[in-house]
Amino acid sequence: MNFTPPTEQKTSRLLDANLDRAREGIRVIEDWCRFGLERKDLVLKLKDWRHQLSLHHLEEYKKARSSLTDPGALLSHPQQINRKRSIDIIYANCARIEESLRVLEEFSRISNPELAKTAASIRFQVYEVEKIILQANAYKHRQSVLNSCKLYLITKEKDDLVESVSLALKSGIKMVQYRYKGSNDKKAILEASRIAQLCKKYNALLIINDRIDYALATDADGVHLGEDDMSIDIARKLLGEEKIIGRTANSIDQAIKAEKEGSDYIGIGPVFRTKNKPNKTLMGLETLEEILSKIKSPCFAIGGINMTNIGNIKQANCKRVAVINAILDSQNISLETANLLKEIS
Repeated sequence: MNFTPPTEQKTSRLLDANLDRAREGIRVIEDWCRFGLERKDLVLKLKDWRHQLSLHHLEEYKKARSSLTDPGALLSHPQQINRKRSIDIIYANCARIEESLRVLEEFSRISNPELAKTAASIRFQVYEVEKIILQANAYKHRQSVLNSCKLYLITKEKDDLVESVSLALKSGIKMVQYRYKGSNDKKAILEASRIAQLCKKYNALLIINDRIDYALATDADGVHLGEDDMSIDIARKLLGEEKIIGRTANSIDQAIKAEKEGSDYIGIGPVFRTKNKPNKTLMGLETLEEILSKIKSPCFAIGGINMTNIGNIKQANCKRVAVINAILDSQNISLETANLLKEIS
């Protein structure tokens, strides 16, 4: 190793402290990737960074250590107690790693150019890994909401749509699909943006039907694709890995194909006759039950479901439903939402 002892002991102390700080920060992120995100690829990368830095943590640096006389020892910042979420800890420790590596890079450039080179290389990789972790964190949260969702509201054109969605969200809806088939993009994006704000307020997901451009414009949580829409691979490239993508399935083969392609959830139907698509061939309860026995992804039964027939859906071993008119045509949206949720749960 190309190494010349620093001319000043305080430089060695500085390098020792920042090697410790960088490795400690990496370990915090590594454990979150292991236990929080279950991302083996990231764990291996972070573990390798710690190993690389440990090879440069020379005895000369450790001998210069003087924790008892360090004026910065045990100092904290008030902001630390404000870290209420896992993501706050991730932000703080990524910054800690990046700052420590920058210090190592600058102060080891003359005496230990290999350490400077290693610190610079890892620092630039941390920026990209931080982005991946934040995306994975967002996706994990969306998956958690999706998995807990029993009742999925799909919208239709309606004068008081935003107010109606707000009432449904207040009553416990955790997923809303914005569905607009008109041609007024400006109106649609404004309406979807208002619903997006409501969904964030109530920790619910906003999914956009078909229109990836609407999803991008409103920072929605994902899109729902019909059987004839673009592939899930293309949708993910456009939206990013952190978004939710659902797919419609009207048959067993379509449901199996959607799951193999990586759909996060599947809308199955129509189970009953619906006025939104009156000419669509019905799937029926037997086919619904067969699909559910073959698919592991979350599946939502859809099509003409309301309080009079939701019991039949439950008898087909279906635990999730998507509705439009049952809620949006109700005279009391709050009460109808609560009743549907109680019945399906």
